[in-house]
Amino acid sequence: MQFPSPVSVQWIASFINAELIGNVTGLATGINEIHNVEFGDLVFVDHPKYYDKCINSAASFIIINKTASIPDGKALLLVDDPFEAYSKIVQHYAPFIPSLKAISESAVIGEGSVVMPNSFVGNNVQIGKNCIIHPNVSIYDGCILGDNVEIHSGTVIGSDAFYFNTKKNRELWYKKMSSCGIVLIEDNVEIGANCTIDRGVSSVTKIGNGTKFDNLIHVGHDTVIGKNCLIAAQVVIAGCVIIKDGVTLWGQVVVNKTLTIGENAVCLGTTGVTASLESNKTYWGMPAQEAGLARRELVWIKRIPQLWEKVMGK
Repeated sequence: MQFPSPVSVQWIASFINAELIGNVTGLATGINEIHNVEFGDLVFVDHPKYYDKCINSAASFIIINKTASIPDGKALLLVDDPFEAYSKIVQHYAPFIPSLKAISESAVIGEGSVVMPNSFVGNNVQIGKNCIIHPNVSIYDGCILGDNVEIHSGTVIGSDAFYFNTKKNRELWYKKMSSCGIVLIEDNVEIGANCTIDRGVSSVTKIGNGTKFDNLIHVGHDTVIGKNCLIAAQVVIAGCVIIKDGVTLWGQVVVNKTLTIGENAVCLGTTGVTASLESNKTYWGMPAQEAGLARRELVWIKRIPQLWEKVMGK
């Protein structure tokens, strides 16, 4: 999430009651979680395993619970609970604002677009030209749709990320990380019925130009799907996945988090993707492997009883 204008790191330190170490004159331009940080961003870290990763990331300002050495130009904001400090900043700059009308007055809907009855269009939503929003669609605050987009009944665009800070030393083990990102749907995309596309935690969940969704598909937070992809029914895609242009995922494919599927890859039905996949290949199985190899393995498995009889002399 980018701030409306750069914010003094001294003001942020005061706001979250942090000790400021390092660059005390810096200006923060946004706040992001570690997968999407850029120069000028704030990020938080509360586990030693990730201290070095955060400090040496692109982020300029690190909310942390332990002193550490930092590169020139960066700053630490030392607090007891970095997660709570991060959440306080997000809630300040992206508070929940209810919209009590079916179509918010702040929504912008392009020429030739139609929003059918019983659909909800939230605050500051942008819908391009010649779009069709079918009945019972919900488009949450801040989401952006390009031109010639069609969304079928029951679909939800921009629901919160399934993203929780987990600690066993407190009453609430699972504290929700507030979602301040958006969903961006580019031109010529069609989304089937009863799909759910989660907004980014602090950045963008993106569906590329010309991509087509069947029904009952889930896309997790901060996932980026490229151009002209084809996603069949009951596909589940976790958060922070990169799916490049021209990928086809057939029915009931499950994609694990934080991996990449290369250009023009094809995953046959029920494939379980647990690691990144190369471009221009067809995959099948659980875990996913090249389809030809997976089929050959099945043939050999079916021959095991015959081989056993030969070995045992029966």
